[in-house]
Amino acid sequence: MSVKTILVSQPKPESEKSPYFDLAEKYKLKIDFRPFINVEGVSTREFREQKVDLAKCTAVILTSKTAVDHFFRIAEETRFKVPDAMKYFCMSEAVAYYLQKYVVYRKRKIFFGRQRIGDLVDVLKKHKNEKFLLPCSDILRANIPDTLEENKINFQKAVLYRTVASDLSDLEDVKYDVLVFFSPSGIESLLKNFPEFKQNTTKIAAFGPTTANAVKQNNLRLDIHAPQPQAPSMTMAIEQFIKNGKKK
Repeated sequence: MSVKTILVSQPKPESEKSPYFDLAEKYKLKIDFRPFINVEGVSTREFREQKVDLAKCTAVILTSKTAVDHFFRIAEETRFKVPDAMKYFCMSEAVAYYLQKYVVYRKRKIFFGRQRIGDLVDVLKKHKNEKFLLPCSDILRANIPDTLEENKINFQKAVLYRTVASDLSDLEDVKYDVLVFFSPSGIESLLKNFPEFKQNTTKIAAFGPTTANAVKQNNLRLDIHAPQPQAPSMTMAIEQFIKNGKKK
């Protein structure tokens, strides 16, 4: 089956230089973008029920830009003035720079890793006397708190936002050759919106091992998987699949 239409379960890229647009042009594809999940913040009441005292935290571990947004949102809604002395430990450089939206970057103590929680362990240990807050979603990956606990980091979780399924009812009669997923939540959203979903000839692409496992656990067929040694990105994996299909 040749690939002509693709639905990517993420927002449309803001940059015109996205590799998805290059892929569409190169192979004359119709690529649509639609978030299968939305993030919504917990209420102030829900936050207070968690018995988290922001005033006792001296440092924050930030795993994403979303975590940054909701940490400062909750601080504002609870009238907590984030002290200038607060230390920020970010999962990546991109998350660290995103802090500029809320603080004067050069006047704060900000540390960052390369992309994984393991990259932060050494610097976290150097600040072992801090009381860390871990703002997170309701579906936080277990490896993050597990790594912190294994390394005896003094931290407290605070669920500040949750992932909910988007309403996809308008797609009921729309068929795509390939559906692209980046998280188990995306798979859950598909099946919540369409409980009678039958894969048939539709190809499913998944990014990351947890997403791939979610595909299989829901008795769906995994056709395209990234990252792979020869295809580190999703667009490269899709292109490889298209090329292999043309050889047959």
